[in-house]
Amino acid sequence: MDLVNPLAEQYAATLTTPDDGLLQSIQQETLEHHAHSHMLSSPVQGKLLAFISGLLQPKYILEIGTFTGYSALCLAQGLTDTGQLHTLELREEDAQTARSYFNKSIYKNNIHLHTGDAAEIIPSLPYSWDLVFIDADKISYEKYYELVLPRLSDSGLIIADNVLFHGQVLEATIKNKNAQAIDAFNRKVAADIRTEQVMLTVRDGLLFIKKRK
Repeated sequence: MDLVNPLAEQYAATLTTPDDGLLQSIQQETLEHHAHSHMLSSPVQGKLLAFISGLLQPKYILEIGTFTGYSALCLAQGLTDTGQLHTLELREEDAQTARSYFNKSIYKNNIHLHTGDAAEIIPSLPYSWDLVFIDADKISYEKYYELVLPRLSDSGLIIADNVLFHGQVLEATIKNKNAQAIDAFNRKVAADIRTEQVMLTVRDGLLFIKKRK
């Protein structure tokens, strides 16, 4: 299901400030060589992440789901000079790929890549998060949300990706287990009196969440 008209997507990409050379390389190499390249954020989505990070000027960013490193490098653009981005990846092969790109980046000393189970790693990181990007296994979104919300700074922001899950959350009867998990997560957040949220129909859907004041 095309959630956004492909011509509109192309038009938006054409009129969006292009990525730098390293980000373009990650896009091209991932799309050409990775079996799961559909998991990669688009350049328009990447630029949106960079914009949000630039506006927030976060000191501590948490990314759950590194993949090949593209979104981490977009998010890192808004870090303060001494800021840290901690990114978590389960698959060692993807972590190695991402690490090779991070080492070529001006943010290499600001990015800390952790390999393993995010649910185990998150509690071990002693930071108050200014920006959190959730883009990992969909069945665990609710778990990740509950782990990071208590540590979200008062002005912090959680961004959850793929909250439309290829349009499958719109089906009258949701059959796919990942789509079911995403729908349950979306509804949990909508009913949560601790937070307020806005869902954007960018690419595969982004949910912006902040603490209620």
